[in-house]
Amino acid sequence: MGWPGAFGACLGCAVECFEQRNHAHTLAAAHIRELLHMAFVHLHNHTEYSMLDGATRISDMVKRAVDLGMPAVAITDHGYMYGVPELALACDAVNHNAPDYKVWSHDKAFLEKGRRDELEEPDHEENPQGWDQYHKDMELWDKQGNIDELKPAPVIKPIFGCEVYFTPDDTLARDRKPELYHMILLAKNQEGYVNLMQTVSEAAVQGFYYKPRVTLDNLRRHAKGLICSSACIAGIIPRYIDRGDMAGAVSWATTLRDLFDPGDFYIEIQEHGITTDNGMTDEQLSHHLIEIAQQIGVKVIATNDFHYLTREDAPIQDVMMCIGTGSKIDDPNRIRMTGSEFYMKTEEEMRALFPYCQEAIDNTLEIAEKCDVELDWDSIILPRFPLLDPGETHESQFRRECEKGLRKYYGEDWETRSINGVSIKERFEYEYKVICDKGFAAYFLIVAEYVKWAKENGIGVGPGRGSAAGAIVAYAMNITSFDPLENGLMFERFLSPQRTEMPDIDMDFDDERRLEVVEHVRQLYGPEKVTHVITYSTIKAKQAINDSARVLDYPVYVGQRLSKMVSSDPSTKLRQVLEQQPGKEELYNPDFADAYKNDEDARRIIDTALSIEGLTRGEGVHACAVLICRDPVNEHVPTKLDTKGGVEITQYEGHTVADMGLLKMDFLGLRTLTVISKAKANIKANFGIDIDPDTIPFDDPEIFKLMGSGHTAGVFQVESAGMTATIKNMKPTEYKHVVALIALYRPGPLGAGMVSSYINRMNGKEPAVSYDPRLDDILGETYGTMVYQEQVMLISVEMCGFSKGESDSRIRKPVAKKKIKLLTSTVMHWEDGSDETTYDHWMNGAVKNGYKKETAQKIWDDVLEFASYAFNKSHSAGYAILVMQTAWLKAHYPNEYMAAVLTSYTGKTEKIVHYVSACRHDGIAVLPPDVNESGIEFTATKDGVRFGLAGIRGVGEGVAEVIIEERTKNGPYKNLHDLVDRVDSSKVNRRVIEALIKAGGFDSTGYPRRQLMTFVDKNNPENIIDSAAKRQKDRASGQTSLFDMFGDVEGSGFEIQVPEPDGQEWDRHMKLSFEREVLGIYVSDHPLRPFEYALGKAREFSLSQIDTGVERMSPTGEGMVNVEIPEGKPYWFAGMVASVQKMVTKKGAAMAKVQLEDMEGEASVIMFPKVFEAAEEFLYGETDPETGAVLSDAFIRVRGKLERSDRGDQIIAVEVMPLELTEESNRPKVFEVMIPSNRFSQGNMSRLAAVFAANPGGDRVELFVEQADGQTMRAEIPVRVNAKSIPLLAETRGIVGNQGRVTVI
Repeated sequence: MGWPGAFGACLGCAVECFEQRNHAHTLAAAHIRELLHMAFVHLHNHTEYSMLDGATRISDMVKRAVDLGMPAVAITDHGYMYGVPELALACDAVNHNAPDYKVWSHDKAFLEKGRRDELEEPDHEENPQGWDQYHKDMELWDKQGNIDELKPAPVIKPIFGCEVYFTPDDTLARDRKPELYHMILLAKNQEGYVNLMQTVSEAAVQGFYYKPRVTLDNLRRHAKGLICSSACIAGIIPRYIDRGDMAGAVSWATTLRDLFDPGDFYIEIQEHGITTDNGMTDEQLSHHLIEIAQQIGVKVIATNDFHYLTREDAPIQDVMMCIGTGSKIDDPNRIRMTGSEFYMKTEEEMRALFPYCQEAIDNTLEIAEKCDVELDWDSIILPRFPLLDPGETHESQFRRECEKGLRKYYGEDWETRSINGVSIKERFEYEYKVICDKGFAAYFLIVAEYVKWAKENGIGVGPGRGSAAGAIVAYAMNITSFDPLENGLMFERFLSPQRTEMPDIDMDFDDERRLEVVEHVRQLYGPEKVTHVITYSTIKAKQAINDSARVLDYPVYVGQRLSKMVSSDPSTKLRQVLEQQPGKEELYNPDFADAYKNDEDARRIIDTALSIEGLTRGEGVHACAVLICRDPVNEHVPTKLDTKGGVEITQYEGHTVADMGLLKMDFLGLRTLTVISKAKANIKANFGIDIDPDTIPFDDPEIFKLMGSGHTAGVFQVESAGMTATIKNMKPTEYKHVVALIALYRPGPLGAGMVSSYINRMNGKEPAVSYDPRLDDILGETYGTMVYQEQVMLISVEMCGFSKGESDSRIRKPVAKKKIKLLTSTVMHWEDGSDETTYDHWMNGAVKNGYKKETAQKIWDDVLEFASYAFNKSHSAGYAILVMQTAWLKAHYPNEYMAAVLTSYTGKTEKIVHYVSACRHDGIAVLPPDVNESGIEFTATKDGVRFGLAGIRGVGEGVAEVIIEERTKNGPYKNLHDLVDRVDSSKVNRRVIEALIKAGGFDSTGYPRRQLMTFVDKNNPENIIDSAAKRQKDRASGQTSLFDMFGDVEGSGFEIQVPEPDGQEWDRHMKLSFEREVLGIYVSDHPLRPFEYALGKAREFSLSQIDTGVERMSPTGEGMVNVEIPEGKPYWFAGMVASVQKMVTKKGAAMAKVQLEDMEGEASVIMFPKVFEAAEEFLYGETDPETGAVLSDAFIRVRGKLERSDRGDQIIAVEVMPLELTEESNRPKVFEVMIPSNRFSQGNMSRLAAVFAANPGGDRVELFVEQADGQTMRAEIPVRVNAKSIPLLAETRGIVGNQGRVTVI
């Protein structure tokens, strides 16, 4: 049906009116003519951002609207505006791909750059729209030099809105559940869009209670530019009608009509075949609503309130509701939407629903024409720097601060100096100009200010991460702390002249104090201008399977059986698991495909999972992103309260706000900076020295000695097993070696052999590569290995004549993103005026600059092969500084540094166990807590690292502070009785005292732990806890006893009587069990220690060697090298079972994850069903049948294959045996070696030492040397070997020869 009555005539008049106006509006008139053929737009719609309620994917919604010929589509999700940017981009994707728009935008870009001669006329037959657009563009450009007004009308227009929760209660009371009604708000223009954001933000921040609440006051203040409609049955007007209160309905309709601009309030009608609880049908309600509209003089619109795209999609939305409410699909009492009519209907379907009010269909177009809002993706909106000095601009103060820093770092003569052939002044002026031309001066002032504030307030700040370190201005302003010129870093890697988006400087801060910096920024710029940034969580593949199985009411194991077939990689898609897809073959699981094909239940679950996979599930707070605005945040993006933490966050995610030109800063927390801060405090406390990490000398040999020894636990970035092995083999001697190692130690370079090649070239075992002597300055520092992205860029500049900006955008970026085809197939315009592909520009430029074509081709081939592995040198150089700083701290102050490392992992038992083992491996003693020596955290002492009091389970930080405060005030505690009498018994209660005793906190007083526990036993009528509590209570009430008066007077007879130590301790097993109970680990001793030899004989590797690697003779025989334990080959490990976690396989069989530990470390052992079934009986120690108390531990040998992954290393058990540890099995053997005089030489002794080192074990070595006079000299060598080792026996016999002797006793 067409356009009826006066409305059609009115629109026809509008067309005539438009035609009579100037040329600028002819396109709009033509567009309205087109719209006459389509008279319906969906204005009340819910997408997946109506979280766990809507199931419409925005891109699908836009495509369907276009397919149905609709000129616009709205988004009106519940309460929030999450999906607005995605709708804008989805519409842009359609509109910008239209033939006329593509030609117009291309013409505009070339004309404005003065490149008209390069424009080509589109083919009239192939692209008539483009041909027509081209001629219009040329004609108007010739007339007025601008073609903006010829911008083609959009194919599909986005309409931005929200279904808000309206409350009549302006007081926003929180003492009862709020009265809430639905209401649709749409942004008519830019002012309306800002008002919509502010309305929604106020509701979601100040008004949030159950739901984000919009009040009349809110609407009155923000009504301009908004269109309002009365919403669905949950709207206030329909609700009043349903209650039978027509007068109230009319009153509210009148109020809303008068609140908005004339003609901008609409009555909304719907038809879903629903009858209300009061017996009113949709059609009856619609007739009442139409009557009210006529009575108050407003128009009616028809909507369908769709929540899913097609009728067939109704079950998807139903599943999402079940996920949101925790319901099962077959639950008759759950919340659900009635019927399957809430989908995106065609115009014809909508017209058929409302034969009695066709104008309600037509009026939707009127609203679509009114609404005209485009999101701004082109502007840069930097905050104003609030600390500008009088008379300064951002640019002038930026220059002044830079020059001040340049004088500081380079001296007063900086303007005449050069470093590595680069003029400091020229580099600065170049960077300054690029930054100011782009309007980014304020950016650097903003970052420099909060970095300076953090440093002045003792908050650890990283040396610089990412490409920002390539900017000399960042160095001059103290944003980064290392010289880009000395390190050969490039500004263009950070901010090339071709870059249009804002710079991106991410800063690392002390993890524990990061939020102090954020709060400083909030106060400086104003809390209303600074907010955290939202993140969205989507339903991933595994979760989709588990959610679907639960909602469909299958047993848990059914869902788990299927989800275990899916890769844990969060980027995995179910289709990739179900079907083999090119490039993702490794994700395909034939068992999954077979289950889908042959199991009806599995197919039902998987089909459901496929339908919900990728839908938005929830929101959270970005870990580090903060938005800093020029104006109140909600003038640019809507905000809300984070539902978990209560902080204010944006409703648009981080990439979106950055793309909108707003300043998003990442305030990253880095644990290493926390460790450095705590280590500094420990050093200050113990030595009175203030350490400045920025002044640590990088040529200190102790740094490289520590790295070469492999004692790198706790050292930033170099403590993994592989990295430890690599750095031991590399034996770095300079900072640049560490920079290269950080860049190289990644899967790509490792797999390509680049690491071993670099190490061999560095140590002179391979010759360095030189493509051409003129490039040696670029590749010389890495011995010809292409390690850094900057090297690739510099080669393209030096050899091929690329500009530095082109080297970044035309070489680095496409190669890094593996867009190789782009390099050889796309013709580009170059700054030298040429038009050719990147490959041709490379080759032609090299030949032009005198390089051989073969050389250029060889380097090009190597670039394609290796440059995708190349790393950002700026980032590597920055993080290498932290490596050097942490290595220096550990080398010079090992106890203080490792105390800081352990403290940083408080509460994470697995990490504590790891680092305690590492300390022992490094010769650093870890001591039990002590009430007279421990601090709150791990405490560095002259003897080692002592457990902190707060680390004891059952004590906590508050109690630890009470104990330490009393100790500091009145001196050390003499014994347990003294502590109990002095500290507040209401805080340091019996449970705390027992934990302190079990942990060994009173061991230094000389009393056995067993005896101390009898002193506080509540069953002991003379227990000291109750006595002390009574004395403290008497003191508090003013009563003074003779004990108080004379308790400190020796010989008075009123002293507290303390029995002498009785020497009776718990048995070793009970003592250690209690200790582990409260500390999480064994500290004073280990159950395995008496059996150290037997343990060594039962295994090939210790568990710590999984991390540290093992020493082996180098393949060339030239000394020792450190190697990782290989993966995939079975080896014997042995230890004590710490825990057994039973699990079930996808087929329902029992398996287990066993935590195994020895004295050096711990590891996870995976026992699959067959192995677990055979081993289960000896995985548990002996227990008391009555009390269940563990009487002895379980010791096992495991033959298994090592498997490494990002989630941690684990051993896959092949065979498990019980390990018998007895005095007999623990008695070590003696490995006797007799060397005849003719074989006794320095060379043979060195070879013997290497063989012994390569075969470590628990057996003693005795050496007998035959002397020339026939006498034999005997000596015991301070090493332990594996006397059963066949290589040891064979190689030793080879050294001593036939006249020598090798015997095992």
